Amino acid sequence: MKQKNIKILIIVPKYKLTNKVDYTYIMPLSIGYISAVLKKKGYNVDCLNLNHHDGTIHELVQKKLDEKKYDFVGTGNNAVGFSVTEKIINAVKTHKSKPTFILGGPIITSEPEIVFNLLNPDFAIIGEGEETIVELLDCIEKNKSLKEVQGIGFRDKNGKIIFTERRKPVEDLDSIPWPDLDSMEFEKQLENTPGHGLYAYQGFDYPRPYALLGSRGCPFNCTFCYHEGKYRQRTIDSIMKEIEFNVKKYRINIISLYDDCFSIDKKRVYEFCNRMKKLRGEISWDLKWFSQSTVQNIDDERLKIMKESGGDTISYGFESFSPEVLKSMRKPITPEMISNAFYKSLNAKMGTQANFIFGDVAETKETAYHTLNWWKKHSKGQIKLLFIQPYPGSEIYNHCLRKGIIKDKENFIKNLLSAERWYNMTDKMSDEEIIKLKNDILDAKAKYYNYIYPISMKKMENGRFEFKVKCPFCNKIDVYKNCEVLNRYFYDYSLVCRDCHMMFRAVSFMRKIANKYQPQLRTLRDYQLKITKSLKKRNM
Repeated sequence: MKQKNIKILIIVPKYKLTNKVDYTYIMPLSIGYISAVLKKKGYNVDCLNLNHHDGTIHELVQKKLDEKKYDFVGTGNNAVGFSVTEKIINAVKTHKSKPTFILGGPIITSEPEIVFNLLNPDFAIIGEGEETIVELLDCIEKNKSLKEVQGIGFRDKNGKIIFTERRKPVEDLDSIPWPDLDSMEFEKQLENTPGHGLYAYQGFDYPRPYALLGSRGCPFNCTFCYHEGKYRQRTIDSIMKEIEFNVKKYRINIISLYDDCFSIDKKRVYEFCNRMKKLRGEISWDLKWFSQSTVQNIDDERLKIMKESGGDTISYGFESFSPEVLKSMRKPITPEMISNAFYKSLNAKMGTQANFIFGDVAETKETAYHTLNWWKKHSKGQIKLLFIQPYPGSEIYNHCLRKGIIKDKENFIKNLLSAERWYNMTDKMSDEEIIKLKNDILDAKAKYYNYIYPISMKKMENGRFEFKVKCPFCNKIDVYKNCEVLNRYFYDYSLVCRDCHMMFRAVSFMRKIANKYQPQLRTLRDYQLKITKSLKKRNM
């Protein structure tokens, strides 16, 4: 492919509210795919990964733009990344080089007009961007009509925002080149990824994880979820070619397979397991893999075959133990399926991660405490307790708009959207009942999670820590290295036993005391978190 003269900078946004270097994020494959297709078409593409640099967003972006005159700058983000995206765009637009800015991702796709008005990019990519970005740049380069490009937003000469017809999602996922990870400094992330803190990385002191998309879209339509396009799967041949090449190139020891419905097709699961088993026999180091699965069709044989091929960690979306709430969520599962999948996974000594999310429209005091009480009795601290968030584009977001729970879209998207707020979106619970439920959930987490005080804790040469701990489930004593602890006097670090695969939390003495008196300290803690988050957003 002939090299084009157009110079493009792609910016990977910060995923934590910090001005410090951070490697504890999942590499954004969507940005990697865009970089890969642009390079394949001959464009001159650079990348700035903000997570790998100290400094404010403004400082880092402007410094990069000083190095070279870029024609285009682009980024993408999810719906909760508004403040970071806004700072990136402002830094680009105030630079003397005045490059054209292109924004993509769920942040703009889920609410195109509102977000376009708020962030004012030059162009927006709506939906999947691999085909759209190439057509858009070709159209600009050849001065053709922008209205002919499907899936974009822009302002006409009168300043009116124009959105073209939506582009159909890519049908043949195998045709998309593998994500361009080198440009995003993937090796740098691998060399600096801490051990154990992220659930999928629990098997290694020095994890070298590779994230992979095995599908796009979803066959279901859950009310709390937002996704683009129908469910499409890559072939196992396509997936394994990518895995085989990159495992050997980067010496990967963990594959994180992001396929929401991996377990649906039994034949496909078994084919993948057989291929992974073969690959593990070809390399000289251990290789494990992590998958996300639905609870349908989980049985002992399937879990056994998965584990034998290195798949010893599995994540489920339980959501609720109430059949009424599951039906309202449009989850095609039952409490019996949840219980079956959970216990079979534990019995197979699989690392098991799952969520219960409270606050659905149909939630009542009875359904909420039915789920919470089951959790107290059965979960052994392996299931997270969360609250549903009304993400833009989801049905529950539309419900909040209809009911007036969200009164101002712009203010909500810009200032209120997060993963931590507690909204009363229900039809049958009072605000007082929601507040009590929130407090009871926090109390349950403080009481029923398995918190242990380490036998010893030693600082390593790289500044991270080594924990010696005793598993509260099987009593095995083990040492966990390379743990990233930001405050050694007030830490809460997630660990998984290498023998029984149960999760527990190593905590400092002060954190253990704080957990014990959590109800009394709650108001102070909530206020502190609110102030801290606000200051972090402002100072990035």
